[in-house]
Amino acid sequence: MSRTDPIADFITVLRNGLRAGKAEISFPHSRLNESIARLLGREGFVERTEVASDPGKGRFRRKWLKVHLRYFDELRQDAPLSHIARVSKPGLRVYRGRRQLRPLRGGSGLRIVSTSQGVMTDIEARRRGIGGEVLMEVW
Repeated sequence: MSRTDPIADFITVLRNGLRAGKAEISFPHSRLNESIARLLGREGFVERTEVASDPGKGRFRRKWLKVHLRYFDELRQDAPLSHIARVSKPGLRVYRGRRQLRPLRGGSGLRIVSTSQGVMTDIEARRRGIGGEVLMEVW
């Protein structure tokens, strides 16, 4: 894994897990990725998230973020998460003010925004009257 852009790596693992029909994916834990995964769970795109740790000792114990994926059918072919894309990248950061955060796809999609008050959806950021860095778009 590249580790240059851990958010893009997380999105790629999530997208590949959905396409392969996996029940869950594991990814090295970070607070940002955990907040993004919990936000996706709260919005109904994934089933649930949990933080697990290796049985190592001391500081060598590594934490993992486990994301249980959600599907509409038993065959794991149709998922509520049909599109997830990185917007702001390390080479080109994308910031939007509260007035520039318009509804996405007629309100059926959402943007995940990193603000001074934490990671939240664009709907919540508009409600609070703040803008921030647009991390990704999801529908």
